[in-house]
Amino acid sequence: MTYADPVASSHLEDDQRPAHSQLLRSGFTTGACAAAAARAATRALVTGQPVKAIAVDLPVRRGVVFSIHRCDVHVGQATCSVIKDAGDDPDVTHGAEIVATVEWSERPGITLRGGKGVGIVTRPGLELDVGEPAINPAPRRMIVQAVAAELDTHARGVTVTISVPQGEQLAAQTLNPRLGIVGGISILGTSGIVRPYSQAAYRATIHVALKVAVANKAPCVVLCTGRRSEAWARARYPHLPELSFVEVGDHIGYALRQADRLGISHVVIAGMVGKLSKVAQGRWHTHVNQGGVDLYFLASLAAQLGAREDLVARCRTANTARHVQVLLRRARIAGLEERIARLAAERAADYVRAVNRIEVLVFDLHGDLVGYAEVTR
Repeated sequence: MTYADPVASSHLEDDQRPAHSQLLRSGFTTGACAAAAARAATRALVTGQPVKAIAVDLPVRRGVVFSIHRCDVHVGQATCSVIKDAGDDPDVTHGAEIVATVEWSERPGITLRGGKGVGIVTRPGLELDVGEPAINPAPRRMIVQAVAAELDTHARGVTVTISVPQGEQLAAQTLNPRLGIVGGISILGTSGIVRPYSQAAYRATIHVALKVAVANKAPCVVLCTGRRSEAWARARYPHLPELSFVEVGDHIGYALRQADRLGISHVVIAGMVGKLSKVAQGRWHTHVNQGGVDLYFLASLAAQLGAREDLVARCRTANTARHVQVLLRRARIAGLEERIARLAAERAADYVRAVNRIEVLVFDLHGDLVGYAEVTR
């Protein structure tokens, strides 16, 4: 039994667009699409009937309805797909078919696998172990929760396989091959929502947020490189109002300059080691298209901290900044994150005039504060 809709795709209502977007339309992550496809396939498997649309709960929005592009139902197995709609974001996976196949299993519970077009991790330094399919932790949780909601009290286990038919070709346009993720794309997305991060729109958002903070006499602003660093910074500074926290992404230099021009005297920069290592070098736009993490720079810091030459050489050929952290921790060499925080704070202080207090927070993947520095003048 098959249902196919060649033009259907997920969508956001107009009134759900970010206020700053000026007609830029938000979309959905590959993780959200995979969760929707997996829930639809599970429903089709349980009921034996094709599914045309499905509602899923995302981390930041409940009851989002996705149109099902394709639904094939067979004995003991069902396959459904969603066409990814990235909105107006220039995402290489926009329009990709995200497929989930769900089948009964003798193994209890929900087993998640990667299929054709989903990359495999082959190098250390990422959030996933070597050999694992490149389905990040947040999308894994979304997929499992979506499937579990359909199984409800059903006693049988299922195997869920996520695939992307054009994934291998699309991955060639991403950083996956350089990071050691082979054979396809990654299934990503912490929130489930893709916001259109055109540079002009995003910078306009930052500027407005900083002006609001000033207008409301916020005691300081916290420039966060992402959602996770913002959440961790909020936990560290629970006394600060919500408007103090500004997600700046890769536009740290722009945000600093705007804070300076607006007369903000106290700025906190919060992020993880990769982006903040760029700030420590005075690199003010941290997007990868402006250059990746400088592993030779991190290796030089490792040498300053007492690493032997063989370890320094391994740092130069590491996969990611996190991989360098792991190498140093295994060698019981501490201080990398503190050194990065100090250098980043000093570079930021040199970059502005009116700001007279700068703090830098370096978090690890678990949200632990592993580096801190402050410059006051």
